[in-house]
Amino acid sequence: MEIRNWIFALILCHAALVLTSCAVELARSPPTERISGSAGDVLEDDPVGRLKVFVYELPSKYNKKILQKDQRCLNHMFAAEIYMHRFLLSSPVRTLNPAEADWFYTPVYTTCDLTPNGLPLPFKSPRMMRSAIQLISSNWPYWNRTEGADHFFVVPHDFGACFHYQEEKAIERGILTMLRRATLVQTFGQRNHVCLKEGSITVPPYAPPQKMQSHLIPERTPRAIFVYFRGLFYDVGNDPEGGYYARGARAAVWENFKDNPLFDISTEHPTTYYEDMQRAVFCLCPLGWAPWSPRLVEAVVFGCIPVIIADDIVLPFADAIPWEEIGVFVDEKDVPNLDTILTSIPPEIILRKQRLLANPSMKQAMLFPQPAQPGDAFHQVLNGLARKLPHDKSIYLAPGEKVLNWTAGPLGDLKPW
Repeated sequence: MEIRNWIFALILCHAALVLTSCAVELARSPPTERISGSAGDVLEDDPVGRLKVFVYELPSKYNKKILQKDQRCLNHMFAAEIYMHRFLLSSPVRTLNPAEADWFYTPVYTTCDLTPNGLPLPFKSPRMMRSAIQLISSNWPYWNRTEGADHFFVVPHDFGACFHYQEEKAIERGILTMLRRATLVQTFGQRNHVCLKEGSITVPPYAPPQKMQSHLIPERTPRAIFVYFRGLFYDVGNDPEGGYYARGARAAVWENFKDNPLFDISTEHPTTYYEDMQRAVFCLCPLGWAPWSPRLVEAVVFGCIPVIIADDIVLPFADAIPWEEIGVFVDEKDVPNLDTILTSIPPEIILRKQRLLANPSMKQAMLFPQPAQPGDAFHQVLNGLARKLPHDKSIYLAPGEKVLNWTAGPLGDLKPW
């Protein structure tokens, strides 16, 4: 017992030294550091002039009327589908001449059917999306030229265009057949997963920018919290044992560190939540299988080094944001060793990550502000689309040629919407 206490005391001392040295160095060091190399250039790209987007004008039942029924959708973590539509309507990349368009966008709000608790129900989404595609393919000639290969769709739900919140069911369904040639803009991202189509653009979840802006504290405030996390550790209703929720990563954090003084973790959500994140050195992001947790956005915006616990994850705008340089990656199996892993990181490494996180372009890329601002998440999506141009000639089908099977999938999806 004495040896164990002695070792733990050393860990505490090291953590205290890290916090102290960081606080001192932050007063001396440049507050920001630009991302070096190609990633920094990509992050600062301007998509205007590099692509043109045609926005289909759909009946309001596919978008605006759905939002009118439930205004909560405007603040939901999946609200990117709404704000991306609004952004494109007034964007300089929009063209009213479809003959000159590089990309075609279909505004369908598939995640705005919410339960009383605010959770999206995706059960109608396949029928809604199928109906919208049938409409554009019947009224415009552009879909049929490529069966969607020059079209993009925003599908920000848990498992994207697999349209189910349970992984087993999502895998069984697979990506909706009619979307399998299109480019998908989604928050779900896991390598070698049937719900992540090659060429998809992975984006951050929506987190209200104005709300975060109103809680900013002075940049030089000492970071006196070593590790911070607030959120659920178990899905009590569906998974009380913590087996599948965040693939057990959150449950493991709680069981191993609920009594550890280095870790400030709780299920409570205090009014000082945003301010506390700005006082923390590390913010836990036990994402499990998807980067859609707003915790990741909040950590970057508030300069708290994200500790990403999610094997095989594909993070937002990975070709522009150097996640390896700004974050700490911990394998899910190594969660019990989090204290040792984090206290062993040299102070100079921590300081560099903090300087990179202080770069305004890093924060901007994670946000969907209204109105849009240069370098924000809207522009990063457009940059991702621009980098896919020009389209390969092979995407264009011969007259009468068909590739997709419109009748594939569960019978329930074939019902009219």
